[in-house]
Amino acid sequence: MARKSSVERANDLTGGFASAQKNVVIQYGSCERKVDDILAAVKADACNKGISDADFSRVDVYVKPEEKKVFYVINDKENGSVDF
Repeated sequence: MARKSSVERANDLTGGFASAQKNVVIQYGSCERKVDDILAAVKADACNKGISDADFSRVDVYVKPEEKKVFYVINDKENGSVDF
């Protein structure tokens, strides 16, 4: 049997919060959105604007539920927004 790599051993030891499955939901008034759904909408919007999946290196997302908008910046230069 082969020895585990140090990465595999570290992953086995971390447990707890670091490896826990996470579900984040943003609620505001009668609106409720999962973070995964917001990120999917941001990715789709950016891809529709000509940014390819391979071009993403940084994504900053700003949720403004009071405006019912999610603003984003891709790679510190491309920006846009999607509906919350």
